[in-house]
Amino acid sequence: MFISWKTRVAAAADEQVLREITLEAFGRQYEVDYLDALRAEPAAWLPEFVYVATADERPIAYALLTLASVGSTPVLSLGPVAVRPAYQGQGVGDTVVRAVLARAQGRPEPAVVVLGHAEYYPRFGFRQATEFGIRHPQYDGPSLMALALGDHAVPGGALTYPVEG
Repeated sequence: MFISWKTRVAAAADEQVLREITLEAFGRQYEVDYLDALRAEPAAWLPEFVYVATADERPIAYALLTLASVGSTPVLSLGPVAVRPAYQGQGVGDTVVRAVLARAQGRPEPAVVVLGHAEYYPRFGFRQATEFGIRHPQYDGPSLMALALGDHAVPGGALTYPVEG
């Protein structure tokens, strides 16, 4: 059965719900703490790029973009992305990721990076970051990926985040 999920920019009132979704989806506090650290860092946090998917007007999933850099070039970073377990496998994660990536097309940053499941993110156009010469100081595996925005080239260099996760 095909479900058409609704998405919207998260409201300030959604903050606790996003923390709950994160804990349910990941099953541990680490990702919740990372989400809180991102929210507290003005050099990273972009509230207009926190998207939720809803069921009966309640948030059930979210995806967000924050600021990072590759070398001296600002880029966007996707994640966390979280879906309540009861809704996983129903396309809601895809919907909310596509919504936030579509919104990013108007941004000046040339690319989006993600550290996530190597089998999941290629469906959105992500490719291994090493193809572009992106290096992370602590991780160089297949789960680090990048996506060009619009006609921009993906920059190469060391990937840094204002908040380390």
